[in-house]
Amino acid sequence: MSIAFIDLQAQRRRLGGKIEAAMMAAVESGAYVMGPPVREFETALAAFGEAKHALGCGNGTDALVLPLKAWGVGAGDAVFVPSFTFCATAEIVPWTGATPVFIDIDPVTYNMDPGHLEAAIEATLKEGKLKPRVVIAVDLFGQPADYPAIKAICDKHGLKLISDSAQGFGCTINGEHPLKWADATTTSFFPAKPLGCYGDGGAVLTNDDALAELIDSFRVHGKAVAQDLVGRTFEHETKYLNMRVGMNSRLDTVQAAVLIEKLKVFPEEIVWRNRIAARYNELLAPHVTSVPQTPAGNVSNWAQYTIEHPDRDGLAAHLREQGVPSAVYYPIPLHLQPAYDMHPRGPQGLPVTEAKMKTVISLPMHSDLDEATQDRIVAAVASYKA
Repeated sequence: MSIAFIDLQAQRRRLGGKIEAAMMAAVESGAYVMGPPVREFETALAAFGEAKHALGCGNGTDALVLPLKAWGVGAGDAVFVPSFTFCATAEIVPWTGATPVFIDIDPVTYNMDPGHLEAAIEATLKEGKLKPRVVIAVDLFGQPADYPAIKAICDKHGLKLISDSAQGFGCTINGEHPLKWADATTTSFFPAKPLGCYGDGGAVLTNDDALAELIDSFRVHGKAVAQDLVGRTFEHETKYLNMRVGMNSRLDTVQAAVLIEKLKVFPEEIVWRNRIAARYNELLAPHVTSVPQTPAGNVSNWAQYTIEHPDRDGLAAHLREQGVPSAVYYPIPLHLQPAYDMHPRGPQGLPVTEAKMKTVISLPMHSDLDEATQDRIVAAVASYKA
């Protein structure tokens, strides 16, 4: 039997019709956009993420740009992002007219290197062409970025901090979610994510009341919100009053209904993912260059399980022959992509990123991965002789 890289159907079967029933109830309600399940899900999501506010939106990419728009980020501003990540992290920066500045990664966690970040901020200030405004730290593969260190750097230089938790939502540092340090946490509900829906969706979490209200405005065409109406009167009702140029980025009711059911089991699934990852580490360590390491106090959600191998491409071909799928995240870092290679990089370039892009390979990982299937995957890796 073939092995699924991420088995989305196993979870659906395990939940025993609950998702199908929730979807049908949403369909029968007739409230297909921003219906009551959206508010219910936002409340539950905020509680899980220990946030005052959670605002659903169309996808994880929109979730990233919404805080930038609310903060007025634009031309002449610098937004510091890792290069070793999916393109969405960087692509939203030029949307606002701002400039992404690419930062190298830590060789163990693959997340933003705080030392290189600080050097890049200082170099940007010295050059004087761009104003440092925002840092977007990515929780790559489910592992939290070094938020205590990154937050200290942001505070030192007066920068906003976004936690791009599209892959890492649910990860913690000493029991605390990234929002303890970030001004906003963003996430994606793309189906392959650990907390995924049956289409597209995303969310922004924040403890900032004013920011939440502005994001609510921007996600619905720049509609008027409470802070716009203070001390002002309008001749007509404000339902169609647009105070800013916004977006159409609303979470569908059906997707919210799916996510309500999935969020109920999400904490337990994170525990399962960590058990699977620990078993992978134990079995694979003798056969690869490195297995993923989680710093003390950190909990990953293991969106991907990524190892390193000196002959990555040869191993990938061997695994295909053995019926084992794999994936490479990411073979071309963003600072080397044609769409982004004109943008600045931190001092001395990104040598760690450029080394890791040649050795990383991800193996099947999901909360329902059973030991027998995992043993087949491990045996396939162990049998490869370069």
